[in-house]
Amino acid sequence: MLAKRLFDIACAGAALVVSAPLLGLAAIGIKLTDPGPVFYRARRVGYRGKPFTMFKLRTMRQAPRGEPGARITAARDARVFKFGQFLRRTKIDELPQLFNVLRGDMAIVGPRPEDPAIVKDHYRATHYRTLTVRPGLASPGSLYQFTRGDALLGRDPELGYVTKILNTKLALDLVYIRQASLKRDLAIIGRTLWIIGSVVVGRRHFPPLPEMAEARRLLAKERTQR
Repeated sequence: MLAKRLFDIACAGAALVVSAPLLGLAAIGIKLTDPGPVFYRARRVGYRGKPFTMFKLRTMRQAPRGEPGARITAARDARVFKFGQFLRRTKIDELPQLFNVLRGDMAIVGPRPEDPAIVKDHYRATHYRTLTVRPGLASPGSLYQFTRGDALLGRDPELGYVTKILNTKLALDLVYIRQASLKRDLAIIGRTLWIIGSVVVGRRHFPPLPEMAEARRLLAKERTQR
């Protein structure tokens, strides 16, 4: 645990130094593109179920005061302004979460943190095991959502997410937790960077994740136990 934490701090610190000019350019782009703050603060459920504030670069127009926004964002969501689409496609909008890593809210690799309402309304008993480790910037579940999610959301993004994506995503992250190691974290970081780069240059189809076979076995076992 200590080794992973030291690894996270070193990676996050180095990544912030390298990406600082990119973050600055992104902030200028947001200000020139759409009025409003540069950062978006999202409430998420973290380690041991403790809520925390996760930082992102803002990619959507601000909702009118008092008007709740949808928790899940589809690929062609009208709320996302044009420069925000670029930030989301390249995952540049996620870079501020490196500050969350330094604060101890998150890890570099770990299950992606969820909205408190989704945890409360849709998590089953086995899903809560993903809260026994720090949430992360990258994981097999997040790669699944990034490469497959938009095609599964349908007309109602939140309904599509909880019925067609969430269970598989969490199963993939449970597989990660069972097999977690520094070597596996490095492999997931490498895979994540390769997939993001591939998406940027136009690739849209990817082979199944290596964790998928085990995740499907977990899902099948869970179905028989209900």
